[in-house]
Amino acid sequence: MTDAQKSLRAQMLATEHWSLLASRSTTQSEVLTRIAIFLTLVSAGLVTLGVLGNATEFRGWFGIAALGILVLLVLLGVITQFRVFNTATEDLAYVLAMNRLRGAYLDLDPGIERYFLMGTTDDETGIGQTYYPFAVRDRTQVFASSAMVMLVVNTALIGLLTGALIYTLTASVGWSVAVGAVVAVISFLFWMFRGYRSYLQVLRTHVPLRRSPPA
Repeated sequence: MTDAQKSLRAQMLATEHWSLLASRSTTQSEVLTRIAIFLTLVSAGLVTLGVLGNATEFRGWFGIAALGILVLLVLLGVITQFRVFNTATEDLAYVLAMNRLRGAYLDLDPGIERYFLMGTTDDETGIGQTYYPFAVRDRTQVFASSAMVMLVVNTALIGLLTGALIYTLTASVGWSVAVGAVVAVISFLFWMFRGYRSYLQVLRTHVPLRRSPPA
C-alpha cells in the first residue's frame, strides 16, 4: 500500500470515527434526557398524590386518582426502561465499531499501539478495556449505572401500584405490602435478566475481526 493510499484510508477511518462519536453522544444525551423527564414526572406524581391526599383526607375519589397516576407512571417507566436497555445495546455497538477502527489504525501504523488507552480489538476483552481501562469490571459499575437507577425507581412504582390494587380488592395492609414487595422483586429480577440477556446476545452474534492475544 502506497503512502497516498494509507493517507486516504486514514482519512476515511477518521471520518467514520467522528461519525460514531457524534452518534454515540446523541444517543446518550437523548436517553439521559428521557430518564430526567421520567424522574421529574415521578416526583410530580408523588407530590400530586400528597396534595390530593390532604384535600380528600385519603377518602372518596382519592383511590381512583392514585391508581390512575400510578398506572401512568408505570407505563412511562416501562417505556423508558425499554429505551434505556436499547441504548445500552446501541452503545455496545458503537464501542465495538470504534474498537475496530483503532485496530484499523494499527494496521496502518503498528507503532502507535502503546498510545491507545481504549481497546483495539472487537472481542469481549477489547470491550472490557474500553469500558473499564484502569481496572477489572466489578459489580459497582453495574449498580451505579443510570440503567440501575431507572430500574430501582420503576420496580418501586410497580410494587406501589400492585400494593394499591391489592388494597383496593382486599383492604388488607399486610397483604398489600407483601404482594407489592414480591411483585417489585420479581420485576427487578426480570429486568436484570432481560438486560443481561441482551448484552450476551450481542456477544454471541458478533464475529470479531481482531481478537486479543491469549493472556
